Amino acid sequence: MATVRTQDAAAFGETRTLTFFHTHTRESLTVTFRSNGQYDSGALQQLNWFLRDWRVEKPAQMDPRLFDILWEVYRESGSSQPINIISAYRSPETNGALRRRSSGVAEHSQHMLGKAMDIRLPDVDTARLRAVAMKMQYGGVGYYASSAFVHVDTGNVRAWPRMTQQQLVQLFPDGKTLHLPSNGKPLAGYELAKAEILSRNASLATQASAGGGPSIGNLFANLFGRKNAAQPPQAETPAPSTSTMVASADPESLKEIVPTAPLPPQRPRDIKLATAIMPDAASDALAAIVSAPAPRIVPGPAAILGYDETAAAKSLFDPRTAFLDLGFESHAKHELSATRFTGPAVKPLPIVSEAQAELLRDGEFRRPAS
Repeated sequence: MATVRTQDAAAFGETRTLTFFHTHTRESLTVTFRSNGQYDSGALQQLNWFLRDWRVEKPAQMDPRLFDILWEVYRESGSSQPINIISAYRSPETNGALRRRSSGVAEHSQHMLGKAMDIRLPDVDTARLRAVAMKMQYGGVGYYASSAFVHVDTGNVRAWPRMTQQQLVQLFPDGKTLHLPSNGKPLAGYELAKAEILSRNASLATQASAGGGPSIGNLFANLFGRKNAAQPPQAETPAPSTSTMVASADPESLKEIVPTAPLPPQRPRDIKLATAIMPDAASDALAAIVSAPAPRIVPGPAAILGYDETAAAKSLFDPRTAFLDLGFESHAKHELSATRFTGPAVKPLPIVSEAQAELLRDGEFRRPAS
């Protein structure tokens, strides 16, 4: 029986299940994301958490079309191993950090919008996985042979690096593809593919949006960090686990599988900010300090500029300099030294008696009467 394509899944009432293994968190998840042709909202919530930005523990609302694409790629590839997740949702801060380390990270990556995943199938060659994803023509396909993974997103149909024209003809013998070869010349059926595939993909986008896909408002909120963006209910967010989880369309069984995450304590709504009021006594004391008149500054003795023995001797007996501790030592007559002189920064004077005798001879100094 041929595989039912995504556009027919709802009409045929199909049920789709995927099994994942996250290579960074080491978590596993088996989830039925479509039941009776419709997206299971509980399963999508589980996938949002499982595919979170594990570096900062932030989930996002993933585009459900990704899971349909992966389901078809998985069936077409013939794999029997879990889909290995290399990267899924990427927060703006994580994308910026990775971009600074590698030029291969896009500034406006589809990962930031919850529209991309980097995957690996352990039992499928990476080149074959790339070819299968490109043949679906649902979005972008990036081929990273050295790292053994393929990027898949729900953006415009494109591929990097581009195949040669010969490789592209081998993949699309009828030429009906939107993919361009490395020489930039479309294949013969490009216009036919454009009419059919663009219409199909637009229809899938509408269906995913109606089934709980990411809204434009939430995408921009995640991108620019708007704080008041609507958040998914806390009770529906599963706690991280390394065990295998199985999603169900039955809400009651979901409650048993996914424990309710405890809510953090909330700040009381009636908290009032305290007003700092100074006591009256302290206010009065402060006012008294502020209003007190400034103290009167009494001028000191005139500064002695240069070496003037007469003025220096007078200053020794000036009442205004009585409080000074000159700290002279007798053996420091003719020497200005930091080790032998602790007084003001003037040259040490001659012995006081010699200075007085000299002044008496000049008639300029008289000893006060006792």
